Amino acid sequence: MRGVVFDGKRTEVVDDLEIRDPGPGEVLVAVAAAGLCHSDLSVIDGTIPFPSPVVLGHEGAGVVEAVGAGVSHVVPGDHVSLSTLANCGACAQCDRGRPTMCRKAIGMPGQPFARRGKPLYQFASNSAFAERTLVKAVQAVKIPADIPLTSAALIGCGVLTGVGAVLNRAKADRGDTVVVIGTGGIGLNVIQGARIAGALTVVAVDANPAKEAAARQFGATHFLTSADGVREILPNGADHAFECVGRTELIRTAIDLLDRHGQAILLGVPAANAEASFLVSSMYLDKSILGCRYGSSRPQRDIALYAELYREGRLLLDELVTTTYPVEDFAEAADDAHHGRVARGVLVF
Repeated sequence: MRGVVFDGKRTEVVDDLEIRDPGPGEVLVAVAAAGLCHSDLSVIDGTIPFPSPVVLGHEGAGVVEAVGAGVSHVVPGDHVSLSTLANCGACAQCDRGRPTMCRKAIGMPGQPFARRGKPLYQFASNSAFAERTLVKAVQAVKIPADIPLTSAALIGCGVLTGVGAVLNRAKADRGDTVVVIGTGGIGLNVIQGARIAGALTVVAVDANPAKEAAARQFGATHFLTSADGVREILPNGADHAFECVGRTELIRTAIDLLDRHGQAILLGVPAANAEASFLVSSMYLDKSILGCRYGSSRPQRDIALYAELYREGRLLLDELVTTTYPVEDFAEAADDAHHGRVARGVLVF
């Protein structure tokens, strides 16, 4: 079968991948569509260290092909959106409703794939850039069959991360003020998360003026090409500032833009050894800096919720899909994503 493989030096689309049958508690999914996220590119450029060779992709949707013993919530033929959280469901963090903190879901890549007799790693417990992938049952979330799979694919990362950061981590409320730095796929979902939460003012900041139309479509009330103008709109600062780029100087900017009791939420992914600085004295007015993994999401709950919000017209998905690419055109899709030409490119099989 076809898939996108990174061998530690180069990336190629291959057609000789193999995948094992599902074991107990596992689901085999025929992937229909997969969003290309910057996290995939970050594996290729070394920003995110990951063992290789690895089948890339982590934002996908498809149709259940087979299930292992003990799986009853999905059956062959069901449409599913895939999450990256292979959480155990039994530890203290899972029991508290914090599956993103499950230690068995972090840094323990499996090897369900093989090529020419050699095992390949699975990226983010998902590997959606393959015609078929194998996930834990908890990662396959049933969705209505009337949702286009090219749009449903984006729920599993971009929407869970961006919208979830607003609703679950920041817990933004009606009337709040929000600044979003970076309006790529994650930033646009933060913007629409703020709109869904009832934020009064949502200021989008992006150096590319061509992104203004999309930012306003998703819910931005203001658009700036520089953070220098934020204080003219919000003289006291923002209740919430989201950094969605992954640059340490922009983390500092997000912190500096906070109002009293404001919080900066970090969503962009800089290099693993990157360090950021801030004025300690500025934090004593009850300001907070919040890390956020995967939107602090609970995928079995949140994916179903976002699917219904989409069906009601309250959450935008189709508008996120800028371009679809046959999987064979991965190099073109990656180049478009790297240069910010698309909000979200989607690979289709």
